Amino acid sequence: MSMDHVSVDWDRARDTNRANWDDRVPMHEGAYAVDELSDPAHRSDVVRDDLPVLTPWLPDGTLADLDVCHLQCHIGTDTVSLAREGARLTGVDFSPAALASAAGLATRLGLDVTWVETDVLDARAAVTGDFDVVYTSIGTICWLADLDRWAAQVAGLLRPGGVFFIRDGHPALYALDETADELVTRYRYFPDGTAQQWDDAGTYAGDGTVANTRTFEWPHPLSEIVNALLDAGLRLRRLDEGRTLPWRFSPRMEDTGDGSWAWPDADRDRVPLTYTIVATRD
Repeated sequence: MSMDHVSVDWDRARDTNRANWDDRVPMHEGAYAVDELSDPAHRSDVVRDDLPVLTPWLPDGTLADLDVCHLQCHIGTDTVSLAREGARLTGVDFSPAALASAAGLATRLGLDVTWVETDVLDARAAVTGDFDVVYTSIGTICWLADLDRWAAQVAGLLRPGGVFFIRDGHPALYALDETADELVTRYRYFPDGTAQQWDDAGTYAGDGTVANTRTFEWPHPLSEIVNALLDAGLRLRRLDEGRTLPWRFSPRMEDTGDGSWAWPDADRDRVPLTYTIVATRD
């Protein structure tokens, strides 16, 4: 695995990332506990953790009968879990392979979900209708170059009174050296206009390798994320930081036994692993 800082055109970066994410689909189908979703009571680990934070901000404390747009939905395990809460779901992703997998999953489970293939930075133009909830979680906005444009899509998709929810990897975590034997920063926390160009045949979940190994990511400090949402006209309702993560960022992390990972006890309170934001549109 190697990394360089480069200047790159967004269209090229997006298309390069899409090829990589297309390649990840078969590996993730085997790693995302898809078979467990055959149980109607099952929810993905991500949605299980997100619902208690999201639902108190909903009018009746439930997703039932609400219109929900899931941005960067990948293969749909979280999307169908949200649909099982009684919501009408629209899943948005830029990978045709991922959406084909998601659509097949929803069909097998007997769930009616609308799927839209688009660059998330063009979501408002591509998606029909508006929504009570816009949801995104987890490992999402590091793939985006322009958070102001992203936040404008979120605001444009929400109805007045609508709720936006995001849980994602904490930017302080992403600055750490994932291979070190202690907590050491290695990567930029603050942006400088360049992308991090990675060359890695592996993926964070599942066995095998990808043919399209190159990806581009962008660091976004917490201040940039919050200010992008505020500048888009959203009202910040809650900001939390978490000590567990739904994937193993570093070999030093320990399995918590409930689908999450954490630093060893000595480091658990030293660096946040996630942040969660709830915002609303007036």
